[in-house]
Order: sequence, then C-alpha cells, then structure tokens
Amino acid sequence: MRRRVAWARFPLMLGTAALLLTGCGLTDDEEPGDGVAVVVGMTDEVLATDPASGYDPGSWLVFNNVFQSLLSFPPGGTEPQPEAARECGFTDRVSQRFTCTLRDGLTFTNGHELTSQDVKYSFDRTLRINDPNGPAVLLSSIDRIETPDDTTVTFHLTQPDATFPQKIASGAGSIVDHREYPSDELRTDGEAVGSGVYTLESYSEGEAVFAVNEEYQGPAEAQNSEVTLRLFNGDQKALKQAVEGGEVDVAYRGLAASDIADLESSTLDGDGGVKVVDGSSAEVQHLVFNMDDPVTGDPGVRRAIAHLIDRSTLTRDVYQRTAEPLYSIVPAGITGHNTAFFDTYGDVPRPDLAEDALRESGFTEPVELTLWVTPARFGPDTEAAFEYLAGQLNESGLFDATVRSVPADEFAEGVAGGDYGAYVRGWVPDYPDPDNFTAPFFGEGNILENNYESPRITEELIPRTEQESDRARTVEDYSTLQDIVAEDLPLIPLWQGRQYAIAAENIDGLQWTLDASTVFRFWEILKTPEE
Repeated sequence: MRRRVAWARFPLMLGTAALLLTGCGLTDDEEPGDGVAVVVGMTDEVLATDPASGYDPGSWLVFNNVFQSLLSFPPGGTEPQPEAARECGFTDRVSQRFTCTLRDGLTFTNGHELTSQDVKYSFDRTLRINDPNGPAVLLSSIDRIETPDDTTVTFHLTQPDATFPQKIASGAGSIVDHREYPSDELRTDGEAVGSGVYTLESYSEGEAVFAVNEEYQGPAEAQNSEVTLRLFNGDQKALKQAVEGGEVDVAYRGLAASDIADLESSTLDGDGGVKVVDGSSAEVQHLVFNMDDPVTGDPGVRRAIAHLIDRSTLTRDVYQRTAEPLYSIVPAGITGHNTAFFDTYGDVPRPDLAEDALRESGFTEPVELTLWVTPARFGPDTEAAFEYLAGQLNESGLFDATVRSVPADEFAEGVAGGDYGAYVRGWVPDYPDPDNFTAPFFGEGNILENNYESPRITEELIPRTEQESDRARTVEDYSTLQDIVAEDLPLIPLWQGRQYAIAAENIDGLQWTLDASTVFRFWEILKTPEE
C-alpha cells in the first residue's frame, strides 16, 4: 500500500497557535453518536486489526477509526493537528527530538487509563515485532522514547526527520493498551482495544461493526451512532448492486472506473437513486523499469517508451476520467510537484523521437517487451490500462509489446527476483508529503526493487529535504529530484487518482472524508432518516 511541515520549537506547536486548543468536540447538551447508523461497503480486504501488522488500505481504515494517534490529519488538511496529544513539537533545532503532551482523561474503551507508557509501548512493540506486513518501516528513525511522567512522551530520532509528525499521524502511530497487546507477537483474535472515535464491536470475513466510543477525547464529533462495514472481498459487481439496491449507504473503494462512470451518468440523468461524491487523492500508478534488464536497462528503450505514452487518452478511455494524467513522481497538490515528464517528453506521442532514441541505441527491429501486472494488488482496471499502453507502443511499429497478468504473490516474487523488465507499481501514500513519494522509491531496500541508483538523490537531496522543517523550503530540491528521474527514467508516472464514494441521496458529509490524507473518517458520515 504504502511506505515516508513548518514546525516551531516546542512549546510553540504545529501549524498555528490555534492547534493548541483541544478541538471542537461536543457541546454540553449533545450526546455522541446521536445520528442514524450507516452501512459502508468496499471491495478491499481488512488484512489486520492489530496496528503492528496492517499496512494496507482496509486495515488502515480500521485503525484510523478505532485507534488514536498522537496527531491526526484534519479534513482537507495536510498538516497534523493534536489528537491524543494536547500539543506536540520538535524541542531542538535539527528536527531530531520530538515531544508530545497528552490530553487529560484519556481512556481506552475497556476503561483503562491511557498514559505515556501506552504510547511508548505501542511504538516499541511495532518496532520489536517488525512484521513484514506492518508499518515498522515508517518508524525506523526512532532511536529511543522517554516518558518522564504519565503525560509526556519524547522521541529521540537517529537522524533529523522533519516528516516525523506526519508519520506518527498515520495508522503507524496507533496507540494500543499495553495490558491488552502482547509485546513480542501479534494479536490474532480479530478484536481491537483503542481510544478512537469508534469501538470495534465485531469483526468477521464479511463484516465489521463499529459503535461510537462515548468516552472518546479529541477533535472529532461523530455524526452517526454506528457504522457497519460490509466487505465484498473483490466482488465489484456485488458492491455496485448493493449500493444501487440500497443494501449499503456508501460504496467506498473498489468500484471499476466504468461502474463509477455509469453511476455518475445515471445521477446526472436523475434516475440513479444514488449520488457520486469525489475528492482529491494522491494515489498514483507508475510503469517501472528494471535497470539491469537487457532490454529496459537500455536508456534508449526507456526514452522511446516515454515519447510514445499518451496519458490523456489512457485516463479518458480506460479510467473514464476518474484519474488524471501524471507527469512527475510527486503528484499534484503535494508540496514540490512539478511537471518534469511533460516538460521533457510532452503530452502527445512522438514516434519520430522514439525512433531516434532506439536507433541511437542500435535497435533496428521492433523491440520485444513484456509488461507485467497484477490487478489483485493494483486495481481492477490495471490489466486493461496496460493492454492500452501496449497498444500505444505497438501502434508506432517500434515495439512488439504484450501484457502478462499474474497473481499478487507470483508478481512480488518476479519483481524481487529481477525477472521482469517492465511492471506496474501503484502507491497510496501514508501521509501527504513529497518525502512519501520519493524516499521509499530510491536507495537500498526501496519498494520499486528496480536496481536504480542515484547517489545525488539518496545521499544529497533526500537527506537534505528530511532535515528541513519548513517544507516550502524543500521545493527546489524536490524539483531537482523530479528532473533527475525524468532524465534517468527508472520509471514513468502514468496517472493520479481521484477518490470516489457512491452514496444514497440521504447521506451527507462525504466531502470531509475524501482528501489527500487518505483517511476515511467514519465520523463525518451523516444519514438523514427517511420519512
């Protein structure tokens, strides 16, 4: 799924002084969860209910609603705000010591008090277990954690890391009860004990039920009394039928682009009975090249492909305009985004320039190329999209490209083993910062596994941007980084997605759940009772 603002020195807190307040909350005469129960459906699986393990969209949906982190992303915002913490900030000049003070009166849903001991335990536990399917990689900069009293937590980092607040505002920062979770192994009973907006009442392969946590202390205010999450486990047709038939109030994640387009068209015609709500997203998809492959390792081959890809028709014809062309590795809406690939290769196919690139590399016959995909991991339209790309390459007469689709486990083994020359890679960010679209992609152990090396990126640009607390001052370095990628071509960005939810007419609040943070906030969903 995933992998990595201007902070003042403590005690001046994140963003503006207004964030020192405890949040909106409920008024004295309101009760949490007075709203009507809501049913949400999605095709993603929930692979874990233990925050030390889950690192997928379905699991993080659970974590974001059941557990608290010290910080969280406000609706539509990219700078973390206090959540379980009352205030947080760096307490040194080099972004290497980060201190938080907890809110008063925090409790877990089992009634146990939440203290700094639980915070330290949660982070130490995730790092100790280091589950390969978990988020420990996000916390690798932690050296040690001190808890001088019950409400104070200080993180000492191994190196300057200005993005640390964003990392702990993600699902990786979920706080668990030290009495309920074993220190050196995962909890596998499907239950969860947190202090978030909801409690996990029940969980099974097909359904999870969340009730409002009446003891929650934080900035969120639940607009409903309960959320039932129905899991369709990849069955897109069933999810579409369920939302059209009123069996679910909201369909979130997993509908094919054609289904979204059909439902949107029906809505515009006034006969659909549902509405389509869209929001910004930083989800991206790339075509990745193995730099050691005898074909794609040739820069002329990669340049030829870059000159032939037409993103505009791809997003129009395959994705039905539910995605947008992407011309750099940092997506639009994220600090530092530029259009390096547009500037270098344009936005329309140039077969003449592609042919020049191949001829300069000694290719005189059509280049045989296999594009490897796994729709189970990167979306229902992935195979159709890559068939479309293969068609674009073949139409030039310069390539003989085919597409191979394999199961997710076989795909992962093939990429890791260097068996594939060109393959898909999708990315849903952990947090909305350019670091999360660059640091995981380059250097030793990167998620692309494509044998690309750029010392300037890994030894100069990324370390320098990670030390800069004023993220606006990183723009020049990130622009340089993106230009290097466009020149070296270890990958080609294809598209940037939008988030969509299909909802019944009596559902409101979804506009506050669909943004670049990728946090789907159950508490913002309001269902008006039918008369």
